Amino acid sequence: MRRSGHVALVGAGPGDPGLLTLRGRRLLRRADVVVYDRLVDPRLLDLAPPRALRIFAGKAAGHRGLEQEEITRILVAHARRGRRVVRLKGGDPFVFGRGGEEAAALAAAGLRFDVVPGVTSAVAVPAYAGIPLTHRGVASSFAVVTGHEEATGRGSRIDWERLATAVDTLVVLMGLARLPAIARALVAHGRSPATPVALVRAGTTGDQRTITGTLADIAARARAAGLEAPVVIVVGEVVRLRDRLRWFDQPARLARRARRRAAVTSATAARSV
Repeated sequence: MRRSGHVALVGAGPGDPGLLTLRGRRLLRRADVVVYDRLVDPRLLDLAPPRALRIFAGKAAGHRGLEQEEITRILVAHARRGRRVVRLKGGDPFVFGRGGEEAAALAAAGLRFDVVPGVTSAVAVPAYAGIPLTHRGVASSFAVVTGHEEATGRGSRIDWERLATAVDTLVVLMGLARLPAIARALVAHGRSPATPVALVRAGTTGDQRTITGTLADIAARARAAGLEAPVVIVVGEVVRLRDRLRWFDQPARLARRARRRAAVTSATAARSV
């Protein structure tokens, strides 16, 4: 009797492979097929059995990537063949990960599926930069929005007028390209130009880099620094806490990591001679 197929929508976390959940690791170790995104740390793929089929579904330089409909078709096709499929997605599947669309398609096809939440970059990346989204006496609310909307022809679906002053801390994902427009919208709708802003690139990884400024000057600072995606934008007074709470990207720690990378590179070069 053929085994019934199954799909697990697994959140891989924001970048640091150590943030994968125990359940996610268990499912990867039993997978027949792994369909993964660009921001998934390659080391997580090593958790799957060597025989497992690995399918890249992300977008990268020189690689157009798969359309969402094709990804869904792949998930359905392999599950119908009785395979255990892990759809490995950066962050959390249901936080701007289109996991809901994939779950809906699997349900419509009558297939079994699980959702394994992941550590979302909206929370983890600011934390790795030393920025708590809430802090007693500073911030008691936060919101997470996307800065990369689908083109609908009707303008922004985000109500910036209400959002600008509705919460203490605002986190914008995938918003680097629209940073100047976002900053202008927040100021135009009541947020002070002096509001602190942090841009955290490649958060939770060894390449993490943080730039701070204000709504008035953060776009210029980002251009001057040549910052590239992926970037998490944090707007609010909590950004001021970074100077005291930064832990992951302290200068001494960064220097130690640089020395370790140099040592590994040197050892590799020596073995290749």
